[in-house]
Amino acid sequence: MLEIAAVIIALAFVALVGVLIPTVLQLRKAGLQAERLLLQVSAELPEILKDLRQTNENVRVMSTQAREGVDRASVLVNALGHVGETVNQVHGVFRGKGLTFIKSLVEAVVGLKAVVLTVKNRAQKKEGG
Repeated sequence: MLEIAAVIIALAFVALVGVLIPTVLQLRKAGLQAERLLLQVSAELPEILKDLRQTNENVRVMSTQAREGVDRASVLVNALGHVGETVNQVHGVFRGKGLTFIKSLVEAVVGLKAVVLTVKNRAQKKEGG
């Protein structure tokens, strides 16, 4: 009976080893693939980090340039607003002075016409009288 138990234990051990061998081989294969992947990542990582740093620097420079451009545009828009206000004020002054000038010109023409009529009337009186 002891021999039968020993045979059963030996067969169980062989079956267990038979099942474990493919599992161990798969684990070894997975370990080798993981090692290759880590080596590849280790080889490529410095270049990727370098690219990331360069991209980060480019984004920083572009955002600084964009901020400066917005500041310049803001100054330009403010300056244009001031120019528009100045043009409006000058237009108002000229419009007011233009009306005053036209009024003065009309008054001068009316006055000149009155002088001419007066001179004409006196000349006619002298000729007739």
